[in-house]
Amino acid sequence: MSVIRVFEPALCCNTGVCGPELDQELVDFTAAVNALKARGADIARANLASDPSLFAQNPVVVNFLQTAGSEGLPLTLVDDVTVLTGRHARLDELERYAGLADAAPASGCSSVELPVATTGCCGSSQSTAASATGGCCGASTASSTDSGCC
Repeated sequence: MSVIRVFEPALCCNTGVCGPELDQELVDFTAAVNALKARGADIARANLASDPSLFAQNPVVVNFLQTAGSEGLPLTLVDDVTVLTGRHARLDELERYAGLADAAPASGCSSVELPVATTGCCGSSQSTAASATGGCCGASTASSTDSGCC
């Protein structure tokens, strides 16, 4: 299984629920990381404010910071290869990075989006617009009531 490391900018907390405003991206990312850990994925986060030594120990991260600066964070590495910068990965991306994209979650629903033209999203008749935004099993908040999925 792949090793996923996420190097984040200096944050007061990594959950997204601290401070005066909720950071939905961080809330979603924290939930995705926890879900992958529960499925056995080797994934960890490093915060520039609280884990600076982890940044300094990784030559890929050091080179990235010298080139892009901390403004380019977050940085996602899979087996020390840069796969994403500037934003947090979505659950479907993390599943793919971890090699879990083909494994169905505990609910039995697949998180892999199916083409709408052939089977619909998660077996339903979701519109093409819903599919383009991530579908019921992707990043979209739409859910499929026809299939009970998501």
